[in-house]
Amino acid sequence: MENELLQLANEAMRLEYNVSKLYMIFRNANPEDGDFWWKLVIEENNHAGLIKSGIESFLPKDLFPSEILATELNELQEVNRELISFLHKYETFPPTRETAFNLALKIERSAGEIHFQNAMTKDTDSKALKLFQKLNQDDKDHEKKILVYMKEQGIQETEIKH
Repeated sequence: MENELLQLANEAMRLEYNVSKLYMIFRNANPEDGDFWWKLVIEENNHAGLIKSGIESFLPKDLFPSEILATELNELQEVNRELISFLHKYETFPPTRETAFNLALKIERSAGEIHFQNAMTKDTDSKALKLFQKLNQDDKDHEKKILVYMKEQGIQETEIKH
């Protein structure tokens, strides 16, 4: 079980770092939204750091709050493969503003991000999860932040296909 949990945690940490890198590309491609993307870059890096700390501090003691992770390793791996593909694509050909925001929505609705978000907002008796929630208190609900910002900026929500 610990090995499976470690694999899930490592893959989730990779996902958070990959999302952060993608949001940095969005920041550079669309300077008018630079401050918005920068905040999300920092928050995604914080999420990755939380998972890394959990791996180092909680996993060896069987206290890691597994509810912050997707339950299927292959789901996380697939999201990461897709993120890496987008990273390669957009490093060379930066996305339009609308594409960046709609892709961010797709990412925030993905398996790894949904599990993390749900865990950060649920009531719990787990001391480990409560600690994660406290450390993550201001870095919540990116999907909502993106949607609000898009509405304020008049950016249409559209489906992104790979």
